[in-house]
Parts: sequence; C-alpha cells; structure tokens
Amino acid sequence: MRKKLLALAALAAVLVAPAFAQGGKENTTAAPAKEQTLDVYSIMPEKYATVIFDAFTKDTGIKVNFVRLSSGEALSRILAEKGNPQVDALWGGPSDTYDAGVKEGVFAQYVPKEADKIPANLRSADGYWTGIGIIPLCFLTNNNFLQKNGLKAPASWQDLLDPKYEKQLQMADARTSGTATERIYSLVKVMGEDEAFAYQKKLNKNVQLYTKSGAGGAMPTATGQAAGGIFYLVDALDIQQQGYPLTITYPKEGVTYGVEGSGILQGCKHPEAAKALMDWASSAKLGTVMNDNKICYVPTRPDIQISNPAMDLSKIPLVEAESTWKGENRQRFIDRWVKEVIEGN
Repeated sequence: MRKKLLALAALAAVLVAPAFAQGGKENTTAAPAKEQTLDVYSIMPEKYATVIFDAFTKDTGIKVNFVRLSSGEALSRILAEKGNPQVDALWGGPSDTYDAGVKEGVFAQYVPKEADKIPANLRSADGYWTGIGIIPLCFLTNNNFLQKNGLKAPASWQDLLDPKYEKQLQMADARTSGTATERIYSLVKVMGEDEAFAYQKKLNKNVQLYTKSGAGGAMPTATGQAAGGIFYLVDALDIQQQGYPLTITYPKEGVTYGVEGSGILQGCKHPEAAKALMDWASSAKLGTVMNDNKICYVPTRPDIQISNPAMDLSKIPLVEAESTWKGENRQRFIDRWVKEVIEGN
C-alpha cells in the first residue's frame, strides 16, 4: 500500500509518514496487530496533520502514512477510487466535502466511542463523518496597507469592494478549496443567492489571485504582497501568531463556519485502524493536542479548555448553514461561480 501512495504522491502530492514515537511501550490495544499502519488523505495542512498523527501514533502504536490534498482534489480522488480505495480514511476538510461523498457512497458508517460528547450538529447524523474542529471564516488584512491607504480594517462584506483594494486581495479558488466554497455559502446565507453571485462579480475586480489552497494567500498578505483576503480563522491565526502585522476582523453581516471532519472510506483495507483514529479523534486528547501546539481549530468537544481568546466563538457573528445543505449545493455553486465570476469577466 505504501508503494501505491508513493506513486500517487509523485503525481500530485507529497507523502508524509510520521515515524513511531521513541521510547515507552507501544499501546497496541486500539487495533489488531496486523493493522498497525493507516493510510490517509489529509485535507488538513501537513504541518498540523504531522503533529496530530505523531500524537496518535504515540498513543496507539499505529503508524500513519498520509498524502496532503486540497478538499476538491481529495474528493475527486476518492470518487475516482470508489470500489478500490487507496486509503483508509479522510482527515480534515469541511464537512460538506464528506456530505458530497456520502451521496456517492464512498464513506463507511462508524460512530466513534465518544461521539456523544460532540454536539449533534458537528457530526453526521448517520455516522458517516465526525467533526474534529470548528473553523469560522474571517477577514485578514495587512496593517501597513491599511495605514498607507487610510483605511480601517474591513467590518462589512461591502468594505472589500472599496477601489483601494483593486487587484490587492488574494483568496481561494472554489474549484479546489473548501475555504472558497465556505465563502460562497456565507455570501448566499447573508445576501441571498443571486445577490451573492452579483457581489462576487464585483469583488473579482479587486482580486489579485485565486489560490489553490485556502491558506495560500495568507503569507502574501503577511509580507505585503497582497492587502488581505478571506480565510478560515485557523489559517489567519496561524500566520498572525508568527508576528506579522495583521488584523483579523469579521463582517457585521456574519460568516458561516466550517466543521473540520474525519471519516472512514467504504471498503478500506485497514478498517480497524481507521476506527481507532476516529475513536482517538472523538476523545479529549485531540483537542488537548491542538490547544497545546497552537493549532487553532476550535475543538468540537465543548469540554476542551481553549487558551486563545481569539477562538471564542461567542464573539464572532456566526451564521448557521447546515452541512447537508452545503453538500447538496456545493457543486452547483462552484459551477455557477466559474461561469459567472471567472468566465463572465
């Protein structure tokens, strides 16, 4: 299986195989001895996934090989491999990616041991996926750009249409990124569908670049190559924590939020090891690992203490959008965005 993943990685991604933790006795109770390897597609960025999978390996003795893909790439690959999955699980990425896959029959049903500790709206009602983190959308803006242009940090969706932002914004491409589809969901919820797409056509004039990944525009914004953009909070906080002159704000009209998911592939080769990952992810350990390592996903378990006040969801103008609604409309919204925003300009 590892050889197959390496071949895939040569074509489209980099294979990362976290090593077994050194020292101490391995815990092999989470899965049968013959399933001490787990193969995963990770939508969660590599630097976060590596830390998390290392902790999982330390706790369970199960080694994780993973390929990092964007949400659109991961879903496309999983659908293409239906009936002969090349990995055992999907890790990370917004839950609508999972719901879109559920419609195609590529996910297996499994309810993790501590799933009842996670609110019902943050996991699949039928056990196809389980939420591992909450990620609201936000605006991220370069402070030097704001000062130079006499602007305040944007506080409304309409603020991003200011001519001073012309060709200065970077944000994700809906064809490849879950951050971008979340942007569309937010706009549709706060404006209505037709107005949301009319707005995006206007906004397109201020976009310098649509990036492949959701976090792709964060570093250019940090270094002043771009003025700002729309990101998931986890990516905005990650770059801000590195000391760059950045401001995080939210539109007063509100934003939706992604539920970072995890799920098992139907017909996978290591189902027991995959179940062990889902059980571990539903426990308090995952939230603790993320908090201790400043990985800024808001834990789906409400009993996890958060040390960063910027992750207090009660201070963010959140708009609800059901994951099933997102999954049902995902491809239609992407197609409309390409036709009207990209091709229509």
